[in-house]
Amino acid sequence: MAASPAPDPRLLWPAAVVLVLAWALPGVRRWSRALTTLVHEAGHAAIGMLVGRRFHGFVIAGDLSGRAVTSGRSRGPGRCITAWAGYPMPAVIGAGAVLAALSGWAGTVLAAALVVLVALLVMSRSVRTAALVTFSAAVVAVLWWWGDTAVAVPVRAGVVVGVGLLLLAGAWESLGAVARSRDGGADHRTLAALTPLPAGFWWLTWVLVDAGVTWLVVRAVAGLW
Repeated sequence: MAASPAPDPRLLWPAAVVLVLAWALPGVRRWSRALTTLVHEAGHAAIGMLVGRRFHGFVIAGDLSGRAVTSGRSRGPGRCITAWAGYPMPAVIGAGAVLAALSGWAGTVLAAALVVLVALLVMSRSVRTAALVTFSAAVVAVLWWWGDTAVAVPVRAGVVVGVGLLLLAGAWESLGAVARSRDGGADHRTLAALTPLPAGFWWLTWVLVDAGVTWLVVRAVAGLW
């Protein structure tokens, strides 16, 4: 799939609309938080499979927490990287979506997202989770099917940028929430139990990743003017 012409920054108004809707409408805000959780759990699953673990499925609960179930060795590097991968994934995917859309690749981003969502639908292990994945896939499919007309290109790119920014913001929000949490099963505490390093160290590694990709997005957006 070839890149579309990169959109003019003045035509990316849909990104602002997406952000305003997420701020103003509780339903959109809840969907954006659920999407962040979805990407978080997909991160555990994808990295787990890359290091040889088996992915059995995932669920997203009513409080928007999630759980991906993988199996394999109970300790070792593969277990650690799988546990680590969840929190930075929304920031990495969100920033990647923004940078790709600003470079004219919004259609490719949507096509890839649709393939991933279909795969995740198969691995959904609750009605709520399946409904969230189905709704997200439907939105992505509509945007992708819209095509590369002169009207569609900036609108589609703007929406992809907006959703990418929501994921980036959601990643930072999640880091704040887990820092305040007393949950002994939180990922950074799991990593502390698996390694000699404290939970705070692992949390800081997520902060560094989020900060790095945020800087890339800020630089890319600033470079459009």
